Amino acid sequence: MKACVSRFLIPEKSLKYGEGWDFGEVAKNGRGINAAQFNLHGTGIGSFNDRIRDALLGGSPFGHPLQQGFVTGLSLQPNAHDHGSKAATERMLAISMDHIQVGMAANLKDFVLTNCDGQEVKGSEVSTYDGVPVAYASCPTETGSGGCPGTLSAYLGVLQPCFLVAVEQSTRKVCEFIPSHFLLDAMGIPFFHAGDEMLRSKSLDRDSYNSADWFNRLDFSYSSNNWGVGLPPKEKNENNWPLIKPRLGDPSFKPWRSHIVAAVENFSNLLRIRYSSPLFRLRTANAIQERVRFHNTGPSCVPGVIVMSIEDGHKGLPGLSQLDPIYSYIVVIINMCPTDVSFPSAALKAKAFQLHPVQMMSTDNTVKKSVYDASSGCFTVPPRTTSVFVEPRNV
Repeated sequence: MKACVSRFLIPEKSLKYGEGWDFGEVAKNGRGINAAQFNLHGTGIGSFNDRIRDALLGGSPFGHPLQQGFVTGLSLQPNAHDHGSKAATERMLAISMDHIQVGMAANLKDFVLTNCDGQEVKGSEVSTYDGVPVAYASCPTETGSGGCPGTLSAYLGVLQPCFLVAVEQSTRKVCEFIPSHFLLDAMGIPFFHAGDEMLRSKSLDRDSYNSADWFNRLDFSYSSNNWGVGLPPKEKNENNWPLIKPRLGDPSFKPWRSHIVAAVENFSNLLRIRYSSPLFRLRTANAIQERVRFHNTGPSCVPGVIVMSIEDGHKGLPGLSQLDPIYSYIVVIINMCPTDVSFPSAALKAKAFQLHPVQMMSTDNTVKKSVYDASSGCFTVPPRTTSVFVEPRNV
């Protein structure tokens, strides 16, 4: 028996994870302690982080399809949905930025950051709209950050309804692959839905588990992303048919092959950037707390802009140990505003930052307009763009 059991033991270094949802008959430990998010901290077992997903996309997978989030125009480019007053939507955007920053710090319970009110708080002290703590992880491997669970709407299905019909096609296509940027630049384990990189669509099917290949199709020729192949099945989508039917029939919502190819290149470039430095893959909570900082925080922050830095040490000098032989500092700026944004930082002044070589060599001419001025510590980033700046060693 022992030999049989040992044969199937999971290797120690394997990543162990599950959904971690607290629902149904096992909710709130109704059948004993269950493997839900809050019970998994300290085990090393990962669970899906729905907090960053909802902050990025807006609402929840089961909420109103027009409810906006950080990447879908909340406050910055409002649609027809009633999100409340201008002050209320600005507050929602600020809170969503807190949730995203906690998520980018691997959703660690004890990670300390400055919230939108200017207070120093732990991740576990930042709350969802239901009053539940945002952070629940004790180590990076306990967080699997993903935007779209397998059978739910692909990114495109969540994002497309949120945009104003008047928003240009090229703008929508840029926004549709930005959610992946947050996961690729975050600490913890990033999870991607099959086809995220190619703007996959399920034609707004809210739950494609029983929808077969017609709605779940993946086209690796990049000729189509499967948008507008028909109204999604009645069972779970009928209530939204009046909203989604005109969008599915609108040719401006369907991406061209050039949009899909650009999205794949963009995704691949960010994967290469993540792989280029161990600073993007810090393995302990202490390392993340010591090295990761968020700079655009507090009540005076620029709405719609996330600024994260990761610092490395130098061999032979006290303080942080050196992990990266190539870069000593990394700054990630994600600008979701419809305009250029300039962000000055005294803490990041007089550095030798330059745009990451992968982005400099890419075909994305927009990201190449990102600049850093060492004398003022000011970064300028184009609209709806993710820019990664690095400080090479020995410069």
